[in-house]
Amino acid sequence: MPLSRSFSMTSLSGVLPQWDEEDLPVDDLLLFEVAWEVTNKVGGIYTVIQTKAKVTVDEWGENYFMMGPYFQHNFNTQVEACEPPNAAIRHAMDALIHNGCQVFFGRWLIEGSPYVILFDVGSAAWNLDRWKGDLWDSCNIGLPGHDHEAGDALILGSLVAWFFKELTDRLGDAPNVIAHFHEWQAGAGLILARARKIPMATVFTTHATLLGRYLCAGNVDFYNNLDKFDIDKEAGERQIYHRYCLERAAVHCAHVFTTVSHITAVEAQHILHRKPDVITPNGLNVKKFSAMHEFQNLHRTSKARIQEFVRGHFYGHLDFNLEKTLYFFIAGRYEFSNKGADLFLEALSRLNYMLRVHKDDVTVVVFFIMPAKTNNFNVESLKGQAIRKQLWDTAHTVKEKFGTRLYEALLKGEIPEMSTILDRDDFTMMKRAIYATERHTLPPVTTHNMLDDSSDPILANVRRIGLFNSRTDRVKVGSSDHLHQEVLCVQISTRRCCVFRSSPGCVVCSDLHQEVLCVQIFTRMCLCVQIIFHPEFLSSTSPLLPMDYEEFVRGCNLGVFPSYYEPWGYTPGECTVMGIPSVTTNLSGFGCFMEEHVSDTAAYGIYVVDRRFRSADESCSQLTQFMFGFCQQSRRQRIIQRNRTERLSDLLDWRFLGRFYVHARLLALSRAFPDKFKMDPMAPPKTEGFRFPRPHSVPPSPSASLHSTPHHSDAEDEDEEDEPYDEDEEAERDRMNIRAPFVLGGVPVEDPL
Repeated sequence: MPLSRSFSMTSLSGVLPQWDEEDLPVDDLLLFEVAWEVTNKVGGIYTVIQTKAKVTVDEWGENYFMMGPYFQHNFNTQVEACEPPNAAIRHAMDALIHNGCQVFFGRWLIEGSPYVILFDVGSAAWNLDRWKGDLWDSCNIGLPGHDHEAGDALILGSLVAWFFKELTDRLGDAPNVIAHFHEWQAGAGLILARARKIPMATVFTTHATLLGRYLCAGNVDFYNNLDKFDIDKEAGERQIYHRYCLERAAVHCAHVFTTVSHITAVEAQHILHRKPDVITPNGLNVKKFSAMHEFQNLHRTSKARIQEFVRGHFYGHLDFNLEKTLYFFIAGRYEFSNKGADLFLEALSRLNYMLRVHKDDVTVVVFFIMPAKTNNFNVESLKGQAIRKQLWDTAHTVKEKFGTRLYEALLKGEIPEMSTILDRDDFTMMKRAIYATERHTLPPVTTHNMLDDSSDPILANVRRIGLFNSRTDRVKVGSSDHLHQEVLCVQISTRRCCVFRSSPGCVVCSDLHQEVLCVQIFTRMCLCVQIIFHPEFLSSTSPLLPMDYEEFVRGCNLGVFPSYYEPWGYTPGECTVMGIPSVTTNLSGFGCFMEEHVSDTAAYGIYVVDRRFRSADESCSQLTQFMFGFCQQSRRQRIIQRNRTERLSDLLDWRFLGRFYVHARLLALSRAFPDKFKMDPMAPPKTEGFRFPRPHSVPPSPSASLHSTPHHSDAEDEDEEDEPYDEDEEAERDRMNIRAPFVLGGVPVEDPL
C-alpha cells in the first residue's frame, strides 16, 4: 500500500532541483526488469520493484515489462492475464511454449499495472542438466545437485536468455532492448545472454552482496575486515561458492553495475571486485493528502489506539502517566545483531538509568516487532485486553446511570448527593472491576508464547539488563523499610564490572551470576523503560493489537533502527514519509543517503548513529544520548520536528530517486550501442550536487532549550503550545536556503566513503 503524506505546505516539493530529461528515446526502446521477486513477495526487493513500478510505467508506458518466476497462486490472485501489445514479444513467448516451456503474460495488479512475463520453472526443469552444461561451458561455473534454489535460478536465467535471443532476432536493429537484472537469482540470465552475444544493454543491481549477508549473520567484524577476508575461502566454507560465482560473474558481465547505497558500494568493491557505476537508492510512492497537517491528526488517532493496548497490557501496574509516555519501536527481520537489537537493548538500559537519575517523569514504552517462532498468544496478554474492555464497559454503564440520575435531579432544581446518584449495586460493580485489575505477577514482556524462550536473544538480553520481569530470573525492584527511600537495581553495562553502593533495604537480584548497579532513588519505585516484544508482524485482524504496520508507525514517537548491516533500510524511510522521527546508522544505506543530502539530519528528525568509526560502547552512548535528548523535548518541539521530518518525504519519492535509474539505463545504452547513444562516461548523474540546510527557526534538539529544572511543569508545556508557529513560514525558509544544483561536467565524483 502506498504511504501517504500531507499536502505541499509541509513538503519540499518546490525545493528539489528540476533536471532536464535525459536524452532517452523510450519510444524506440524496450525495457525489461528481471527479478525473482516479481509478483513473488519473498524479500525486501519485492518492495523496491513494486513501489518503483508506477514511476517507471509513467515514463515508459507499454514499453516496460517485468520478468520473473511463475507461481500459480500468485498469478491467480495478483495478475490479470492479457495478450502482449508487441508482436515480437508474442513470437518469443510462442517459441518457448512450442518447445514445452510454459510462459504467462498479464498485468500485475499493483499501482501502475505494469506488464509481467512469468516463466514456469517447473515446466522446464527437464532441461536443467543441459543448462548446467551450458553454464559450465560459458563461464566454468558448476552448480551442485543439492542446491535446488540455485538450480531454479539457473532455469529462470536460461529461459530469460532464450526469450531475449528470440526477441532480438525478431526485432533486428530496432527497437533496442535494455534488460535490468536484480540480485544473483536473476544473474544467470545476464551471464548467458552476454555469453551468447545477444545485442542488448544490461544493468545489474545488487541490493546486498550474498557473502556479506552470510558473514554478518555470523557476527563477524565485517567492515573493519573487508580488505582482509579471503573471499573464495569464506564462500567455500559456507557452501555458497557457486552462488557467489554467479553473482560475481553477473556483476562483471553487466554493462552497468549499480547498488543501492554508498556503504554497499564499498562492500561490493571488496567482495565482488568491481566498483559500482551508479548508486540507485530505494524510494517509496509518496501520496498526498487533500487536507493539510492530516498526518498530525493520524498520529494522534493511532497513538490513542496504542495507548488502549498499553492500558490493557500493563493493567494492575499502570502507575505511569500515559500523557507523558513516549512510544519507541524497532521492526524488521529477526536478525538480532544485524538489525541492531543488541545495541538498542543496551542503550535502553542506560536510558532507563539516565531518566531515573534526572528524576524525569517521562516513561518510554518500547515495542520490538520482529517475527519469531511462537505457538500462540500469551494468555496473560489476552487477559489484559479483556480486563481493559470489561473496565471500559463498566465505566460506560455507570456513566449512563450517573448521567440519567444527575439530569433528573437537576430538572428538579436539586444538587444531588453521590449516594442518590450511585446506589450500592453501582459501587459493587465498580469494586469488582477494580479487584479484577489486581495482579500478582509483573506485566509480560512477550505478547506470545515463545517456542524457545530460554535461548531467544532478545529475551536473554532483556533478562541481562534487568528490564525483563520474568518469574524465575529477573532483576527485582525492592523498597526499603524506610518509607522515604526506595532502591532501584539496574544492570547497565555488558562489561563484567560490579559496583555496589550500600543502602538499607536494598534487594539485589537473587541470581548471583548477574551483576547490577544499585542506585538510590528518592522517588516512587518504577522503571522508566517498559519493553513489549511482539514476535509477529502486525495485522488489523489481530485480537491483541489490531493495527496495520502503517497505522502503528504513525502512532509511535520514534523509530529506532541502529543496524549494523543494512544495505538500504526501508523502515526509517517509511517513518520519514509518515512524519515520524527515526534513528539510523552510517552503516545503513538510508543513513548514508541522508547524511549526503541533508546538512543537519538531526534537525529533520533523522538521528544517525556512528557505528563505522566508533567503538560499540561509544555508539551505544551516542544512541542513548539521542534517545535521552528526544525524551527531554517538549510536546511542541516534537510536533515541529515531525513537520520537518515529513517535509523530507519528497526526497524519498521515486519521482526523484527514479532519476538515478534513468542515468544507469542511458549509461548502459551508451556502452552497448556506442554508435547510437552518446554519453560522457565520467559525467555524474544530474541528481547530485545539493544539500538541505539546517532549519534555523526552532532548535531541533532540546540541548539549547532545556528547562532549568529536571521536571517540566504542565504550565510550561501549555505556555509553549501558545507560542506562535507558522509552518508555512518555516517551510519557505527551507526553500530559500536550498542550494542550487551544480554540474561537475567531466570531473569524476569521488566516493565519499
